[in-house]
Amino acid sequence: MAEERIADAIVEEKFLAASGPGGQNVNKVATAVQLRVDVFRLGLPPHAYQRLKQLAGTRMTAGGELVITARRFRTQDANREDARARLAELIAEAHVRQAKRVKTKPSKAAKARRVDEKKGRSAVKAGRGKVRLD
Repeated sequence: MAEERIADAIVEEKFLAASGPGGQNVNKVATAVQLRVDVFRLGLPPHAYQRLKQLAGTRMTAGGELVITARRFRTQDANREDARARLAELIAEAHVRQAKRVKTKPSKAAKARRVDEKKGRSAVKAGRGKVRLD
């Protein structure tokens, strides 16, 4: 289901010359893939959109496009699959909701123990002063 939405929402798939292994071939063949996805066309729920924006970081443009560049492999097909897999993984991770934090406060007994410990430390430190022989 997510794959279909991703396939429909891909605005542009561009092939670039990649750096890395490949010798002279790397200068002749454009094997790196750059996917540009219009995030608004994905139809994500608001919580998933916010999370995707957070996860994407600098890969998200001001215009709402997600840019993923894959240049790990030496072939276009492998890089295309890598880019699509990374995109699907990013979108799946954006759908996972974070557990809400439950506010807690220390009990009265815990507060009392803390104050008692502070008093004890204070007494120890007060006993470290200079000794007066009056």
